[in-house]
Amino acid sequence: MDCRVVVEAAVPVFDVETPDEAIRIAISKTGELLNPDLNYVEISMGERTTPSGEELPPAFIAADEALVALELEMTVFNVERDEHAARIARKEIGQRLENIPLEVLVVEELPDESESDESSAEAESTASEQTTNASESESSTSSDDDDDDVLPEFDELLD
Repeated sequence: MDCRVVVEAAVPVFDVETPDEAIRIAISKTGELLNPDLNYVEISMGERTTPSGEELPPAFIAADEALVALELEMTVFNVERDEHAARIARKEIGQRLENIPLEVLVVEELPDESESDESSAEAESTASEQTTNASESESSTSSDDDDDDVLPEFDELLD
């Protein structure tokens, strides 16, 4: 089973004045820490809300220091359970982001490719059977003159 795991990270950023600046620096800093080993991890801004449901910017700034909420998304392959995928993602990301708290937000099972491959193979075999049946019916209705026309062209190709 393959899973898509989204982990929230609280990234500290220093000497910033605006939330946008803090977000840009946090994404850059996180990308540097993850690359080149984990270049397949997607980094995006996190979402914060108040208890009443109002949206907040992903960066909280106090005294020129910010704490930025980022979402790190990765795909984990060949796992047995959702919990296994979450542990692997936290371990892989956590090893590179030292002293940055992580929390698993979402673990989503991806559709199995072997099942989709089997269904597409069945569809292809059905289509080829229909094509074969159509060509057989066309050949049975065609006259012998058509067969004579095909053979000389084939002989020309051999020459």
